[in-house]
Amino acid sequence: MSDSIMSAMRRPFRDHVATHFHFEASADGRVAIVRLNRPERKNPLTFESYAELRDLFRDLVYASDVRAVVITGAGGNFSSGGDVYEIIEPLTQMAMPDLLAFTRMTGDLVKAMRHCPQPIIAAVDGIAAGAGAILAMASDLRFATPEAKTAFLFTRVGLAGADMGACGMLPRIIGQGRAAELLYTGRVMRAEEGRDWGFYNALYPAAQLEATAVELAHSLADGPWFAHQMTKTMLNQEWAMGIDQLIEAEAQAQAICMTTQDFRRAFEAFAAKRKPTFEGN
Repeated sequence: MSDSIMSAMRRPFRDHVATHFHFEASADGRVAIVRLNRPERKNPLTFESYAELRDLFRDLVYASDVRAVVITGAGGNFSSGGDVYEIIEPLTQMAMPDLLAFTRMTGDLVKAMRHCPQPIIAAVDGIAAGAGAILAMASDLRFATPEAKTAFLFTRVGLAGADMGACGMLPRIIGQGRAAELLYTGRVMRAEEGRDWGFYNALYPAAQLEATAVELAHSLADGPWFAHQMTKTMLNQEWAMGIDQLIEAEAQAQAICMTTQDFRRAFEAFAAKRKPTFEGN
C-alpha cells in the first residue's frame, strides 16, 4: 500500500515541455536531454531560463521515468553565461535586495542540480563561460570537444570568483591552486587542460560528443539506478564529513542498497552467468 502511495506522488517527464530551453526524452523516458537553445547568441542564460532550469531540476526528484540527464547547447556552443543585455545590464540598475534575490536564485539552480537524484552529464562544445562553466561544473560528469573553451570569467567583469559555488566546488574537482588561477584570472581553460586536470572526463570530436554522452546516460539509466542515486547523495554529503562520519555514512548507504531487489537480481544473474536487469527497487 505504501509503495503505491509513494508511486502515485511521482509523474513521468517524457512529454515535459520547456519554455526557455529545449527538453526531450528517450522513448522510454529514462534519459532526458536539456538543450540550451539560443544558438545565435551562444546560448546565454536569462532570468527566466535560470528560474526554469532551477524548477526543472527540483521537480526531477519526483520523476517516475527519468534516470539520467544530459545537458548541452545548440549550435556548437554550450553557454556564454548570463546574457549581457538581458541580465548583466539590468543588474547594474538593481538595489541590493534584488541583487541578492538574483544571486540566490542562480545558486539555487546549482543546488537543484546537485540534489536531483539523476546523474547529470554535461556535453560541452565551444564556449562554456561564466554561468555556462558553472553548469558544467555542477554536473556529475563532463565530456567536451577539443575546441571547448571554459572560463570562470567573473573577475573580468569586476565580480568575485565566488559565484554559484565555484570557490567551494571547483577546487574539489581540479585542485586548489588550479582553481585559484582560473578564478583570479578568468582566463580560458583549454579543453586539454580541463581533461588533464580532471574537469573533463574525456574529449570527443564534435560529431560524437552528444551521442557519446547519451550513450553513457543510457548505460547509467539501465544500470542500478537506485544505487546511482545513493552514490550521488553520498558524493554530496561526504564533502562536509570527517573520516569516521563518512565511513559510517557509507556503511549505512551500502546496507540500504543491500536490501534492494536489484542487489538480489545482480547476484542471481551472476550465478546464472547472464546480464542483470535493474528496476530501482
